[in-house]
Amino acid sequence: MDGDLIHKILDYASSKSKFAEARYMEVTANRVGYRNGQFQGLSFGTEHGYAVRVVNRSISMAYSDSSDWSRVRETIDRALEKSNFEGKNRIYEGKALKDSWKVPAKKKLEDFSVEDRVRIVKENDAAMEAAGAPVRVNSMVDKRIKQMYVNSAGSEVSGDISRVLYFYLVGVIENGEFEQSMEQYGSSSGFEYIEKLDLPDRISQDINELHQSAAAPRVNPGKFDIIVGPEISGIVAHESCGHPTEYDRIIGREGAQAGESFLTGNKFPVKIGSQAVNVIDDPSMEGSFGYYKYDDEGIPSRKRYLYKNGETNEFILNRESAAQLGTESNAGGRSSSWGLEPLARMSTTYIEPGEYKFDELFDGIRKGVYIKSFTEWNIDDIRFNEKYVGKEAYLITDGDISGRVRRPTIETNTIKFYSSVDAVGNDLQFNAGMCGKGDPEQGVDVWMGGPHMRLREVYLQ
Repeated sequence: MDGDLIHKILDYASSKSKFAEARYMEVTANRVGYRNGQFQGLSFGTEHGYAVRVVNRSISMAYSDSSDWSRVRETIDRALEKSNFEGKNRIYEGKALKDSWKVPAKKKLEDFSVEDRVRIVKENDAAMEAAGAPVRVNSMVDKRIKQMYVNSAGSEVSGDISRVLYFYLVGVIENGEFEQSMEQYGSSSGFEYIEKLDLPDRISQDINELHQSAAAPRVNPGKFDIIVGPEISGIVAHESCGHPTEYDRIIGREGAQAGESFLTGNKFPVKIGSQAVNVIDDPSMEGSFGYYKYDDEGIPSRKRYLYKNGETNEFILNRESAAQLGTESNAGGRSSSWGLEPLARMSTTYIEPGEYKFDELFDGIRKGVYIKSFTEWNIDDIRFNEKYVGKEAYLITDGDISGRVRRPTIETNTIKFYSSVDAVGNDLQFNAGMCGKGDPEQGVDVWMGGPHMRLREVYLQ
């Protein structure tokens, strides 16, 4: 990164605008894949460039991957010209901040050999085959992100982020029935995270559970008290809280690109469900796959209570949406590339743990189902009507597990789901994911999780 160039960009842009900012991002990524015993290849590369945003009569952005000043200046001039067209021109400027931060990594990504990357993925494919899985997909991605943000209010923030992600999909056939599992593990760290996972053992256990699930009977449709595991808590938190509280969805800016929000048009706070439910998005959680100390607009991250005591409490905001709401940005501005604008995005979204021990959640359940994990899910584009299909699941009779069941399915909506919660466990687990949004679509790194939870009188089929 040319530190002199980014300051030159800012100086030139700010001399001709009411507010200006410049951002540099460099992403170095490596990917290794195996499918059904066949090496799918290794990809690696680095992309980098500059983004500039200026505010006059409207907000305008422009991008350049050149280090030649004459070409960069032409890019800024285009942004300046468009900023003089009539349009929205409010943006949260904030206070001047100067800082530099870095994700600690014991086993640095750049020191890990190609041979070691391939070995890890190959060993996991072999573990799947040994456990009796004919359908096998393994992929490992690591990336290092270097960035710098400066603005005319005096901010200068630089970051150095290391992230690793492991994805696998596995399928088995038992008595003519097919079952599959997809898992993603990720962290902001070095390769020590992957090595601590003990993936061959995790994968073998997962495949064994799939064989048992495929052989289990279906549940008779009806109303049950249910206990859901952290994997389901996490996807519920992400999809039915995180997305609908991204403020650009609420005001319709994302309507044609990534969906809208069932919260649009409501008077806040909106009652979502039981007072036992609190949903948090916390980008400041170190080690999280979505961790950052500052967002891509130079705002310091913090914990955000999106739903609190069963009601809406806070929205996810970037600089632009914060100005529209008349408040401060809460560090929701994220971009997956130097050439894409920072949008209001989640990072680490989870249902806050409660006070119940796992065994206590079973108390008082006469007829119920424990759905530990899911095999598929979907939700509509306003994040209201939703469906979760169980992967590992058990019947509960008089407070005790009494047998395996196959694919119990919850079809409900956001209000009904959260309103059914009457007890929240004291455990907390996370899974990683890549969250898509925008046009052009941006995929950003996220964590989602929660505790075990008990829900009363839920219809299952």
